[in-house]
Amino acid sequence: MPDELIVNGTPYPLPQDPRVTLLDFLRHDLGLTGTKKGCDHGQCGACTVIVNGLRINSCLTLAAMHEGHQVTTIEGLGIADEPSPLQRAFVEHDGFQCGYCTPGQICSATAMLDEIANGWPSDASETLDGPFEASGAEIRERMSGNLCRCGAYANIVAAIRDVAESEPGA
Repeated sequence: MPDELIVNGTPYPLPQDPRVTLLDFLRHDLGLTGTKKGCDHGQCGACTVIVNGLRINSCLTLAAMHEGHQVTTIEGLGIADEPSPLQRAFVEHDGFQCGYCTPGQICSATAMLDEIANGWPSDASETLDGPFEASGAEIRERMSGNLCRCGAYANIVAAIRDVAESEPGA
């Protein structure tokens, strides 16, 4: 394995210090400041990124643990001129207020829609066998690790449902 990780499609060498969290590596070493440091304890979800297709709290893992892994941050999902469907839906549904939690919410929702499409159950699922619908209850349960201090939850759920209903396989 190379001594690097792939962030938004670009390979980067791992930090020299093995104690650097993935969050600090993304923000300080790579300048990708979309990923936020909220609580630094894995309780708020502001630091959520996607690693090898799974959403994780980047404040709770070391960069060195992800050698050879594919990391996707909010910067890798879309840009201002070409936003991802979820980014567009968050704007259309006013799924943010201060915007601090929004990158983590969108990364989490992106991976969550893949979980639903892949037939992974949640605690809100009525059965362990899919397919699952992206119902309000299902979305709220699956997004419960991402907090919004402004309380934009109803709009966040509406944005995610909108994308789930319009995207095939979601």
